[in-house]
Amino acid sequence: MNAAEMDENRHADLLLEQLLGRIEEYYDAVPRSAARAEDFGALTLFVRDGRGWPYYARPALGRTGDEVSAAEVERVRDRQRELSVPENFEWVAENSPHLRAAVEEAGLVVHEHPLLALDLSADRTAGGGASAGAEGVGGAGEAMCVRVIEDGDPALPYAVAVPYIAFGQPDTQVGAAGTRELADAVQQLVEDGSVDVVAKRIRDGYTAVAVAEEDGIALCAGQHQPVGAVSEIVGVGTLPSARRRGLGLAVTAALVADARERGVRTVFLSANNDDVARIYERLGFRRVATALIAEPAEGGEPARAGESAEVANPAEGGEPAE
Repeated sequence: MNAAEMDENRHADLLLEQLLGRIEEYYDAVPRSAARAEDFGALTLFVRDGRGWPYYARPALGRTGDEVSAAEVERVRDRQRELSVPENFEWVAENSPHLRAAVEEAGLVVHEHPLLALDLSADRTAGGGASAGAEGVGGAGEAMCVRVIEDGDPALPYAVAVPYIAFGQPDTQVGAAGTRELADAVQQLVEDGSVDVVAKRIRDGYTAVAVAEEDGIALCAGQHQPVGAVSEIVGVGTLPSARRRGLGLAVTAALVADARERGVRTVFLSANNDDVARIYERLGFRRVATALIAEPAEGGEPARAGESAEVANPAEGGEPAE
């Protein structure tokens, strides 16, 4: 390797370090709009205020490189049990390399998910699959519409409800659940206030929601959660009966386009597995790290929501983009 190649590698390493630093700051910042932070030394537990999906424990900002003991993990778990919230921990493996051993020693099971990012500042064509994603929706004609919706839009309750149905059948296969199940979920989420929570987050600028509709019926939806110049795409889910048509990819592309318009420079997401990661790479995302989720063994495979979109607990950024 010559000197020029070494300089190029060092520059790439520096850029990656800066990117992972921005993501780390994001993970610490995003829950604070709806949760309080409890200090456990090298760990922070975020406890939601009011309705919505419970948050997680994670490395304290600025202390990600610290050694963490199993006893420290147990202290946090004791508090989570006291609060009757899930005993979940979430972190980026490359940022906090010592945490995995501690949580496994404490008896938790760790799940790995590819973490992908898209730099919107380097190239104005980055994420340019937005239009291609929408145009590539299989079996869709003029009746298919992919759009970002606002508070007060009649489609919002359905966009909130779709991921609930989708993650009830978390694989990628076409299933039976469709519009009837969606209507039942909408009624429940309107009555329990979940739709109002998302509407308020839209008004406050904490959440953007995109939906894919056909003949006015919501088939797929997802969200992104901007904090400054960084946003995470979460909760992308498709009705099981409408899968295998590229709707998830189209919604993701619409969210990327919206993030760009809001001045976001870095968009990231976590994929459920390597196959899903390759699909997101079609939009220009590249794999940059590994997201880790730890939970008690009896909980099974965890669902992931990042800041968790108030609507669903998707596997690291949402359903496969099909």
